[in-house]
Amino acid sequence: MTERIKRLQQYMERQQLDAMLITSPKHVYYLTGFATNPHERLLALLLPKGEQARLLVPALDYEAAQTASSVASIHTHQDTDNAYEILGQMLPPALTTLGVEKDDLNVNRFEAIQAVASAARFVDIGLPLREMRAAKTSAEVASMKQAVRLVEEVLRAGVALVKPGVTEIELVAELEYQMKKLGAEGPSFDTMVLTGPKTALPHGSPDRRTVSEGEMIMFDLGVYAEGYASDITRTFAVGEVSEELKRIYDAVLQGNLRAIEAIRPGVSLGSLDRIARETIASAGYGPYFNHRLGHGLGMDVHEYPSVHGMNEDLTIEGMTFTVEPGVYVPGVGGVRIEDDVLVTASGVEVLTSFPKAFTTIGG
Repeated sequence: MTERIKRLQQYMERQQLDAMLITSPKHVYYLTGFATNPHERLLALLLPKGEQARLLVPALDYEAAQTASSVASIHTHQDTDNAYEILGQMLPPALTTLGVEKDDLNVNRFEAIQAVASAARFVDIGLPLREMRAAKTSAEVASMKQAVRLVEEVLRAGVALVKPGVTEIELVAELEYQMKKLGAEGPSFDTMVLTGPKTALPHGSPDRRTVSEGEMIMFDLGVYAEGYASDITRTFAVGEVSEELKRIYDAVLQGNLRAIEAIRPGVSLGSLDRIARETIASAGYGPYFNHRLGHGLGMDVHEYPSVHGMNEDLTIEGMTFTVEPGVYVPGVGGVRIEDDVLVTASGVEVLTSFPKAFTTIGG
């Protein structure tokens, strides 16, 4: 935690900022070790140039912050206080340029900060935070591996319940029950189970449609464990399916495998997307792969980087993201196969291990 704050302080010196204000709860946790959901209340980490860090927490979180936070200077506000006035008293008096997280602030919060800060200029500090989070530490990777282990146990339990007549929403309920039962903090996004023609909807909504023989079923789910997310998609056949659905499955699987094989430090993210896309196009399904190859994964289920064909940012050791090509043919069905990967010094480690070979279930 201390090293991360030092890196931000060095960035502040280079950019000639007088102070930084961190308001995202996940970034407060990332920098201090203190985790909370403040809801509508103000949570803020202040990093003044040349001075110790200061943490402002709601009064109901004060005791927990004293225990968990690496920051010694902790301030608090009651629900009856104007939290921004208290924040204003914590700010350096001679403040010209203040770094803020623009992605985290809505207009009302930004205007409230403006009202108590003497700064003439507000600068976005998303870049240094994004750069730090892009390369995961061994402890972060260990947490992600735990999240992957849990979600694969959950998926295994869900797949065992598939049979004709069970509904999508029943399977979702069982999966989310298993998440808590097995020790996950909760789902990392809305759990998705789609059947039949609905598998051609990349972000479809589960409902009371029932599983039927001769169709595909798609599971897309993730969990949080130790503050880090997992995200996996697997698609299965229920009984015997058409030859076209088998061809679609093979095209997606080959796209997934070839993109993963190309991962190593220093390759462009865009090149990975293009490898998968060209593989799927060569099988005749190019127009039906209608989203990016993947997204960053860590404290958020969707974070930097975005793995799409126009992103020429280079992979770095410690970067974690998903590889999830898909083909979605309206009226026929769809297939998506998603893995979580870690860029290593020599190549790639695939964190997910749930089998990907074409599999028939529900018999």
